[in-house]
Amino acid sequence: MDYVKQVKDGHYEFSRYISKERWSSMWHQLDEIQKLKPVNVLEIGPGPGLFKVVAATFGIAVETLDFDPEVKPDHVGSATAIPFADASYDVVCAFQMLEHLPYEVSLQAFDEMVRVSRRHVVISLPDTRAVWRYLIHVPKFGAHDFLVPRPRLGAPRHEFDGEHYWEIGKRGYPLARVVADFSKHARLLETYRVPDNPVHRFFVFDRQAG
Repeated sequence: MDYVKQVKDGHYEFSRYISKERWSSMWHQLDEIQKLKPVNVLEIGPGPGLFKVVAATFGIAVETLDFDPEVKPDHVGSATAIPFADASYDVVCAFQMLEHLPYEVSLQAFDEMVRVSRRHVVISLPDTRAVWRYLIHVPKFGAHDFLVPRPRLGAPRHEFDGEHYWEIGKRGYPLARVVADFSKHARLLETYRVPDNPVHRFFVFDRQAG
């Protein structure tokens, strides 16, 4: 597959790209990775490179890979042919990246991520199913978030917008299918949506159990 740059210069400007919701998702990125206590991490598709910078502040060594040299990755290469040996990194991650590839190609990229991982793979994907968010405070136990799916009549069709080829919750891409297809490559340990940014759904996989 020939890769085409999807975003224009200035796409990652702070006022345009960074929102409070994205910062919330980044907290979850860091939280999931640090819980795994990796020696080294490979991030596929680093975007503006914020995850690597913030992770370094907390002693997490992250290297980045992207096919576009303009985003200044540590390594220039394809997500479907990652230029590293098997089990090169403790954790391999990709946040809001795989949907930028056609679905079958995204599965090939995920398979490559599993191959170069020693232990875990962490990804996030867009989940378009609308939800109601409820925040309940229980004395002595604190606040708890609940996301309740909104009723709908059928899944909407996905139209390629120049960036996303597919999204969870669109016609043909129900969560059950995505979980089943990705779980063929590694064992799913956990999936959840970010309460402050429910369009971002996280998945944590165990590579060794795949």
